[in-house]
Amino acid sequence: MSLSTTYMVDTFCKLANTPSPTGHTDKVMAWIESELNNLGIAHVRTNKGAVLATLPGKNNAKHRLLTAHVDTLGAMVKEIKANGRLKLTLIGGFTFNAVEGEYCTIETDSGRSYTGTILSTKASVHVYSREAGKMERTESNMEVRLDEKVKSKDDVLALGIRVGDFVSFDPRVSVTESGFIKSRHIDDKASVAILFGVLKHIRESGLTLPYTTHFLISNNEEIGYGGNSNIPEQVVEYLAVDMGAIGDGQTTDEYCVSICAKDSSGPYHYGLRKHLVQLAEEQGLYYQVDIYPYYNSDASAALKSGYDVVHGLIGPGVDASHSYERTHTESLENTGKLVLAYLQSDIMQA
Repeated sequence: MSLSTTYMVDTFCKLANTPSPTGHTDKVMAWIESELNNLGIAHVRTNKGAVLATLPGKNNAKHRLLTAHVDTLGAMVKEIKANGRLKLTLIGGFTFNAVEGEYCTIETDSGRSYTGTILSTKASVHVYSREAGKMERTESNMEVRLDEKVKSKDDVLALGIRVGDFVSFDPRVSVTESGFIKSRHIDDKASVAILFGVLKHIRESGLTLPYTTHFLISNNEEIGYGGNSNIPEQVVEYLAVDMGAIGDGQTTDEYCVSICAKDSSGPYHYGLRKHLVQLAEEQGLYYQVDIYPYYNSDASAALKSGYDVVHGLIGPGVDASHSYERTHTESLENTGKLVLAYLQSDIMQA
């Protein structure tokens, strides 16, 4: 029995199409809990809203923890303008250039949703000529054009829209016949789908893990503290599963499992990194070791919080991170197989 790529891709599509900007993740966490129930895996909801699932292992003295995050980039309504358009404040580390022209959804406190489009304040070249292209894309120069008949601030207020309402971006999920997955929020919903693929395989194959293992689906990673709490005291190894960054000077591509040696927080545990590389080679997996210059993970957040754990980071290679992203099914497969091999291996010796 092998990992089901179809299940992982289908799971990703469901997750991607469920809005979950950081700070407003209840709907997607409810889906996570429902799927864990379907798989018969015990879990709890933390006070911060994350979900911690546990598989008992043969050794209950030392535990492992794997994490992936389901929260995404997004925005909130910063201001309702006099002309009936909305100013935004961004959630997460990305630029307005990455979402210009994107469809979005504004959800009010009452649960009503309204659609719109993110545009510059001088979008029309027939009116603003060269300014349309040269103007810097900043909070003050971008706005949401609502798909409602509004001409004033009062018209918008009458809809129930208020400052602080959450704004999510249309993911535009597409899976091509050649195996490419195109979507927003592949970071990090693809990794969550990979962990669920591994969990499904473990359940259906009747596999018992050598160590009790926890799976933390975090919901605050994009703002820096998703996986820095609720770590059981028996945990000695902590592996974050998050996207591998692609770009000039990187080894990672859209087909590999990327093994991180260092990010902006510093080096990851050298022994665990070598262990992951050895497992990848033994399994005949396509992998790359890489350094991510502008990146932090839940694993590094855990260390900054003072946890005494061995920490590592792997993930599928994702192109155009924090924009309209792309990866390939081969990357999901390679990452899932490395996760599964790791879970069946021995814990690092101090």
